[in-house]
Amino acid sequence: MELDGAVKGLDQHDQFVSFWVDGQLLGVPVHSVQEVLNPQTITRTPLARPEIAGLLNLRGQIVTAVNLRKRLGLEDPNDTHECVNIVIRHKDESFSLLADEVGDVIETTGIRMEPVPHTLDEHWKQLMQGIFRLDGRLFVILNIPAVLKMD
Repeated sequence: MELDGAVKGLDQHDQFVSFWVDGQLLGVPVHSVQEVLNPQTITRTPLARPEIAGLLNLRGQIVTAVNLRKRLGLEDPNDTHECVNIVIRHKDESFSLLADEVGDVIETTGIRMEPVPHTLDEHWKQLMQGIFRLDGRLFVILNIPAVLKMD
């Protein structure tokens, strides 16, 4: 079976930082993660898109905080104070992905990433890079450029 381009870009020896958002096990490639932070003070930004929770100051660097619940179209309790921050680098800029809790670094050696099912909601399909089956759970790998593209 031919995998789409997004899945081909990752080999089977990658490691992913895992985290939970609304009961969903999600991940991003470990090489894109700058650091993981406990809950931080986030300054709301007037007129920002709903997915933008605000800005945080990371040792003098301004970081845009993305509310993953809103970005993924999930129910949002409107409280980002207890969210962990998965700080990633993308195009020489830092972003914080707000998650409910951080998991482990997951090694996927020998596990085949499966393509995004065509039956999923179109919005979710655009934000996913692929899926791993791990111990009876689905581990969804986010497509970072798509998650951060909000036009």
